Amino acid sequence: MSIYMIFMLLGGLGMFLYGMKMMSDGLEKVAGDRMRRVLEVLTTNRFAAVGVGAGVTALVQSSSATTVMIVGFVNAGLMSLLQAAGIIMGANIGTTITAQLIAFKLSDVAPFILFAGMLMTVFIKKKKIARIGEIVLGFGILFVGLSLMSDAMRPLRDNEAFRNFLINFKNPVIGVLIGAVFTAIIQSSSASVGILQSFALSGLIGLDAAVFVILGQNIGTCVTAVISAIGTSANSKRAAGIHLMFNITGTIIYLILLMLFPGIVGLIELISPTDIPRQIANFHTLFNVTVTVLLFPFTKILVKLITRIIPEKKSEQDMEKRLLYLDERIAQTPAIALRQVLKETDRMGRMVADNMQLALEAFFETDEQKADKVLKKEETIDYLCDNISAYLVEFRGYDLSKNDLRIMGSLHHVLIDLERIGDYAENIAEFAMEFPDKIADMSNDGRTELGSMAEKVMETLRTSMEVFNARDANRIKVVEDLEQVVDEMKKTYISNHVDRLQTKACDPRLDVLYTNMVTSLERVSDHALNIVQSLQHA
Repeated sequence: MSIYMIFMLLGGLGMFLYGMKMMSDGLEKVAGDRMRRVLEVLTTNRFAAVGVGAGVTALVQSSSATTVMIVGFVNAGLMSLLQAAGIIMGANIGTTITAQLIAFKLSDVAPFILFAGMLMTVFIKKKKIARIGEIVLGFGILFVGLSLMSDAMRPLRDNEAFRNFLINFKNPVIGVLIGAVFTAIIQSSSASVGILQSFALSGLIGLDAAVFVILGQNIGTCVTAVISAIGTSANSKRAAGIHLMFNITGTIIYLILLMLFPGIVGLIELISPTDIPRQIANFHTLFNVTVTVLLFPFTKILVKLITRIIPEKKSEQDMEKRLLYLDERIAQTPAIALRQVLKETDRMGRMVADNMQLALEAFFETDEQKADKVLKKEETIDYLCDNISAYLVEFRGYDLSKNDLRIMGSLHHVLIDLERIGDYAENIAEFAMEFPDKIADMSNDGRTELGSMAEKVMETLRTSMEVFNARDANRIKVVEDLEQVVDEMKKTYISNHVDRLQTKACDPRLDVLYTNMVTSLERVSDHALNIVQSLQHA
């Protein structure tokens, strides 16, 4: 094998993989909004989940990419493990589309396809046409790369040593191992099957050896999802585990079938006798469709089994200081980015409201333990604020709609308001820890006033979060009215406090504490109003 052949082979492989990536990126951009809508209406219907898995994978051209995406969705709470299992099964069917396309042998017209894609991408300014051009361009590059690989390997047909090496592929164990390892390295079963087809196109391998390599490729494609699940929740690891379990089970079933009924290979060859790349594509499709049909009725059993194999740690159930709905895998699917940011912001908002309620309880009960819990929870709130903000910055660099970008811009201000409310809860908790004696000595009137104001502020805050999460701009007036009541309370209660000081009905040493509490509560209601008013700018 000459240096020129090696360079040509590597160049072809590079073009093939780059063309596949360009095509899948373009398809995802075109289908992004539709993908979000499909995922939003996805229910626990397992049949629908399989269809979604097949459809999405047909778009992104890689079951590995789809499964990594699903691991992220499960980790983010976007779907259940049962839904994920159905989608993963469908993904295995969707990934066979690439092999079927490659089998059409479009290498002769690939340069023209590439040229047409270049014209659409470079010279047409309309974004939608340019995206379609990116798909066409990627498709052309893919086939040019495939042609280069086939040309580079064609002289190897006469190389006795290489032909003897390929004979080893007929050994089921070696064939499966080679397919699994190679696919794990390039992290795409679609690409590895395409490369196998290029071997066949050069006359280097027949279906009798290729079938075992294909079985291994279906195992190797799971490695990407397994790696992506490292450091995630137990459910995410289970999603990756289901993919691995499903494909290993299917491989075992087919190994047994091929040994018991070797005529299966002959039947596939009869469908397209002179077209080995098509035979490979057909076997790849047959394997994934039949395994899905066979194992689909046992989806719930697979989920229960993987749940036992990968149990959830108790510490994980109580862990709050982490993002539940956002991770780096979501960044690979910007079409659902906004939905996930809103869910994480909602979670932060509920945490802030609960912490404010706990801080008020700590103050009025002078409970140091509750105050300490508030301070610890504030650390989690700060963590959420910083990390959600980081994702907002990252997502703004993606190709999102103007409306999504406008909403994400307004969310920066919402996060700041929530974080400031969290700071006021921390201040109130510190009052409870530092001035328990002064709180105990507070006059009945002063305590009653603070209690009334605290109740109204909590009503304002919780109503604000309800309106914000419902994205209901028509109810902003409700929060404005509540906030106005709090403003009036502040004026009235400060005036009453001054009167008590003048008549010596109140200890002057309580002046700063009382005033600070009233001011803090009023500012909490201001921030609550800011949160719902962000809807006017979204």
